[in-house]
Amino acid sequence: MPAFPPNLECKVMKKDTLITTAGRDPESNHGIVNPPVYHASTITAPSLAEFRELRTRRWDLDVFTYGRQGTPTHQSLEVATAALLGGDRAVCMGSGLAAINAAMLAFLEAGDHVLMVDTVYGPARNFCNNFLGRFGVSTTFYDPEIGADIKALIQDNTKIVYTESPGSLTFELQDIRAIADEAHKRNCVVIIDDTWSSGVFFQPFEFGVDVSVIAATKYIVGHSDAMMGIITTTDEHWQRVRQSASALGANSGPDDVYLALRGMRTIGVRMRQHHENGLKLAKWLEKRPEVDRVLHPGLSTHPGHEIWKRDFSGACGLFGVVLNPVSEGAIAAMIDGLELYGMGSSWGGFESLILLTNPAATRTVAKEKWQNDGPTLRIHAGLEHSDDLIADLEKGFERLNTTR
Repeated sequence: MPAFPPNLECKVMKKDTLITTAGRDPESNHGIVNPPVYHASTITAPSLAEFRELRTRRWDLDVFTYGRQGTPTHQSLEVATAALLGGDRAVCMGSGLAAINAAMLAFLEAGDHVLMVDTVYGPARNFCNNFLGRFGVSTTFYDPEIGADIKALIQDNTKIVYTESPGSLTFELQDIRAIADEAHKRNCVVIIDDTWSSGVFFQPFEFGVDVSVIAATKYIVGHSDAMMGIITTTDEHWQRVRQSASALGANSGPDDVYLALRGMRTIGVRMRQHHENGLKLAKWLEKRPEVDRVLHPGLSTHPGHEIWKRDFSGACGLFGVVLNPVSEGAIAAMIDGLELYGMGSSWGGFESLILLTNPAATRTVAKEKWQNDGPTLRIHAGLEHSDDLIADLEKGFERLNTTR
């Protein structure tokens, strides 16, 4: 399957056009707009010679040898995602965490060292501490705002510098280019969790990133109905990443891939609405007397706002809120009565969510920074009308104040 429909070149495409065209070719599919869903385990070859030859090219485009290694359905999503992020190749995994694990294991062996941002997604922290550590790989967590000073933490055995920007729960921005420049001076691989942007508002490979991992469960799928992770990388690192993904066997099913492909085609317009709703909610919350501060990079009051303006073209719907001190009963009264905000651990779907968080419970660097007297919330602004989302929160604050 061609990377793009015939007679179209990626270099002349605007992003919205790329999103709707990359990875599909109706002309080679009976004129059908969407790629077909291939359900496959066994894939046969017509001769012994071809069987052997295909296995020497198993990671090439348009080569399929076994269902676990992918099908044309998988390839459609992988081509589209690599094009969206500005990378060279991509591979689908069964979840975002599977993508994180496979990307890291591609570059690590016993005795190696990882520099991991302290604001990393919790399960990735757990993978470092409770899995990699058992196999002789050490991890140092670092301040997300370290920038070029990361050079002081790079050891002779450091193989990976792992980033996530903005960070989970507290939304610090990282200077990815400065970190990547220093990491590459010492031959370290730079990995980013780019789920917050999902390739729409940030182009990781333009900032020196070597490998991007995205929980496509979130914005790429976009409808809260499929688990998916995608690793995108440069040609230089593709072979190691693809072999690692294959060895783990955490492949994605074709029906979930199809749902991700369907979500991909509308991610541009959805993300713009998430941006608008999230920023409107954040600005409204900043003015509430119950709020201590709002953790949204798009606000001028955010410490990383200048980096966000320089490196990003927008924001998704996910941000944080620190409330002034209040009883647990009051916060429960606020949250429990909300009608438009569900309580769930994921985000990135069409629906709004709210979650009580505790960043200090997992942080090891500048932990005291998040030992607040007031509770911390994580809000995902969905695609509902912002006036209704604000009205629902307003009633929630009324319940909070009454219970207080």
